[in-house]
Amino acid sequence: MKINIAPYRRWIGPYQIAEKILFWKDKDDDAVFALGEWLDKHTPITEISAYFFNKRKVEIRIDPYDTWSMDDTLALIILPMLKQLKATKHGSPAVADEDVPEELRFAASEDPGHEFETDSNWHKRWDWVMDEMIWAFEQMVEDGNDDIYFKNGILNVEGWKAHNKRIDNGTRLFGVYFRGLWD
Repeated sequence: MKINIAPYRRWIGPYQIAEKILFWKDKDDDAVFALGEWLDKHTPITEISAYFFNKRKVEIRIDPYDTWSMDDTLALIILPMLKQLKATKHGSPAVADEDVPEELRFAASEDPGHEFETDSNWHKRWDWVMDEMIWAFEQMVEDGNDDIYFKNGILNVEGWKAHNKRIDNGTRLFGVYFRGLWD
């Protein structure tokens, strides 16, 4: 497998062009905003910019052995990405109450209100989900689970079931919140 994904190109759209045209004005000036609005609504600049600047150079080569245990291969890529996202995130998506422990649910916050508003647990819920996803992928990447699976050389069925149930929940959360994996 070889993956090379370049960063997004720096966006240049109608508002950036308006800033350049009216270079002597502050970028927050009403005239700059008005020109940007006009360029956006009355010219194809936004579509042209989207064509050129919303692209990334992407080169991906998948070898046959990469799909032999594709879940393992993807876990090797997903785990460091989840860890980096958690370390650098700037926001949190909405997380359903049924996906987190009771103490993190909306009603358990200090300021319960409307269910579509943020509360004191908003970011805590996402951190919990991120931790569960990271834990699940760590378990998939690491092979040292013998102490969970065996006690005195005998398979610990309950430990095995509980461990795999938590892994399944972490990967389920990954699927449910896949579109929330942004920074």
